[in-house]
Amino acid sequence: MGQFANTAQAEAWNGYEGAQWARSQERWDAVNDGFNQPLLDAAVIAGADAVLDVGCGTGRTTRLAARRAARGRVLGLDLSGPMLGSARESAVREGVANVAFMQGDAQVHPLDGGAFDAVISRYGMTFFGDPVAAFANLRRALRPGGRLAFICAAEAEAQEWLAALASLKDILPLGGFGNADGPGMFSLADPGRVRALLAGGGFEEAHVRRTEAMGKWGADAADAAAFLLDSGPVRHLLDQVAQPAREAARQVLTAALRRHETDHGVRMRSSSWLVTARRPVHG
Repeated sequence: MGQFANTAQAEAWNGYEGAQWARSQERWDAVNDGFNQPLLDAAVIAGADAVLDVGCGTGRTTRLAARRAARGRVLGLDLSGPMLGSARESAVREGVANVAFMQGDAQVHPLDGGAFDAVISRYGMTFFGDPVAAFANLRRALRPGGRLAFICAAEAEAQEWLAALASLKDILPLGGFGNADGPGMFSLADPGRVRALLAGGGFEEAHVRRTEAMGKWGADAADAAAFLLDSGPVRHLLDQVAQPAREAARQVLTAALRRHETDHGVRMRSSSWLVTARRPVHG
């Protein structure tokens, strides 16, 4: 296990949050899988590439990258012990042998210099306490000219799941949702800030473009509501109110999600930024 600079995030992802994602890995992948192909295409992964997957979680993108780099190797790095346990089990079950997983904080983890052709991440770049230091560490881990590609959430207002949660504003203290201050889901929602942070970390040719995907959140409205209410941030809010308010939240959220029911389950659109950059050839 590597050292942690983001102690609050390490505590969360090794506590309830990480355990919930680990036991629900297939459900979270159903939410986010629409971003996999744009991410991996942008990273141009192939052949014998060495790839680092930052904030790899339960390892979905790590394993997909390993299949593209069939003669290469992929390292998944994450804070969460529970999620990495699921990642290792899935790699064995799927027979993906050219992957390894390591617990550590990418902001400070002692990565070998110039060891990777590409660094990727699906929603794992937003939790750094010091993003400039983190991007500088990742730049050093890339070979000169190496590629960076990651997915991060766009503005909160563009997320259909968050609009559904807004129906609970009179029941739960939702003030922190959508907050772009400090480490968290929306910390990189401003493209200008993303470009500035990458430049501060020593990257060049930074590009930010919007990409959207429909994700499946549940079999029906009641199932999707239960899933959302069980997620770490919302579960934390539920713990702050009495049982009658919890039941009211379940009913109100279920009603709000009915408009997203389809023949293929509850489907909602997520809007993200696809970010690409390079380590300079000289630098």
